[in-house]
Amino acid sequence: MVGGELVLAALVILLALLLTLVLSHFLPLLLNPKAPKGSFGWPLLGETLRFLRPHASNTLGSFLEDHCSRYGRVFKSHLFCTPTIVSCDQELNHFILQNEERLFQCSYPRPIHGILGKSSMLVVLGEDHKRLRNLALALVTSTKLKPSYLGDIEKIALNIVGSWYDMCKDKGRVNVIAFSQFAFSVIVKQVLGLSPEEPVTAMILEDFLAFMKGLISFPLYIPGTPYAKAARERISSTVKGIIEERGNAGSSNKGDFLDVLLSSNELSDEEKVSFVLDSLLGGYETTSLLISMVVYFLGQSAQDLELVKSEHEGIRSKKEKGEFLSSEDYKKMEYTQHVINEALRCGNIVKFVHRKALKDVRYKEYLIPSGWKVLPVFSAVHLNPLLHGNAQQFQPCRWEGANQGTSKKFTPFGGGPRLCPGSELAKVEAAFFLHHLVLNYRWRIDGNDIPMAYPYVEFQRGLPIEIEPLCSGQLQPRTEVEGNSSWVAVAAGPPQRRRRSCLRRHHDRTPASSPPSCSPASSLLELAV
Repeated sequence: MVGGELVLAALVILLALLLTLVLSHFLPLLLNPKAPKGSFGWPLLGETLRFLRPHASNTLGSFLEDHCSRYGRVFKSHLFCTPTIVSCDQELNHFILQNEERLFQCSYPRPIHGILGKSSMLVVLGEDHKRLRNLALALVTSTKLKPSYLGDIEKIALNIVGSWYDMCKDKGRVNVIAFSQFAFSVIVKQVLGLSPEEPVTAMILEDFLAFMKGLISFPLYIPGTPYAKAARERISSTVKGIIEERGNAGSSNKGDFLDVLLSSNELSDEEKVSFVLDSLLGGYETTSLLISMVVYFLGQSAQDLELVKSEHEGIRSKKEKGEFLSSEDYKKMEYTQHVINEALRCGNIVKFVHRKALKDVRYKEYLIPSGWKVLPVFSAVHLNPLLHGNAQQFQPCRWEGANQGTSKKFTPFGGGPRLCPGSELAKVEAAFFLHHLVLNYRWRIDGNDIPMAYPYVEFQRGLPIEIEPLCSGQLQPRTEVEGNSSWVAVAAGPPQRRRRSCLRRHHDRTPASSPPSCSPASSLLELAV
């Protein structure tokens, strides 16, 4: 009898919990009938699993395609255990980003706070974020004009690209995955003053890669979160040791980020360590992914590669032997800038960001209820054919004459007060690396290795490329197709003979030489945002 009563009591409690769960899930629908159309999915999980389903980063994915077709470009959903407004509209996205801290607030799920730390620029709010970002902007502004910074980039690029020659001597062709190595070497040198060959650099890299694996398990947190936290603690301990050693030694005059941090009285010791980790994360991930995207798309478009190589040959022809590139040379890399922007548009390194409405917000016909999560989806704007003609095609020439700085339809690094402060540095590093890559090698990519959004973006196989040194004056222009892979190389003829009208090239070319599609059918961090 007693056992039966216990079972009955347990059933009543279970039913009460289920009823509470269902009511808490669907109650926001009843309380906010004027919110945009949409669906909430199942209690607790909502539609999160469908939203996070892996897909090619150069597509919207089935969830967004389905919901946009059913409900429009702004709709409601239930994501990350929270009622959510999803915006695929460029005007609303711009409105959200520009009203940071007034109408909206950065709102990443709690577990990511534990991974990055409570002082991370990605998660802090208000005046704390403003203070950290101002410091980051000051560092970036002073850094990108320094000849020493540009020299470090080029030395590291030359070391990596030069090492491939020895690897190619015996085999002629070798597979390499070097973009992450280059990006990490540059950011560690700039932030901590460490050279790639120093033992502590390798130790930091090992822990950093473990940290990244845990971080990208977000937002499901299984099983990466404890692993990432442990790796972060090890990196923090190493960074603290470097800071203490630098502080005890007095001014080092290295001119790196750490010198500036140590001279600042605005940050606590914990904030300094967190700032270093943020800088490593942003500098590494943004740059390595950007270079990978550029190499990936150029690897499928011999004509665009031809224009890039022509541009860099012209720059190199005016330099003395062994002379490094300068900031003026970077300004001359116009078509390279177009390629970088187009790779960002098609690749969508930052797919969306997390925000929360601080109050009821009315924008045009939309009501965004107070407390609801808001997700501005940048990839939906980048791939909108109404905003970008032939949006599924990689066409760098679309950026000729474009106002790239203020465009609402191009937000690869976010926008507003949380625009990534290091975005320009990533472009400089990508351009300098590309300079030495296109002038020294041809490469082949695996056409089946496509960039995937999990929603964190990465290549399925890390984008290994098979490289072969160029022999100046001997190589003929060609594209040799072998299965799903293609060799891309450029002749060494006069630049003026190869440079054609970009507009004509993309409108008059034959189907066999059409530009690579942004969709997988053709074989193809946010930090502080």
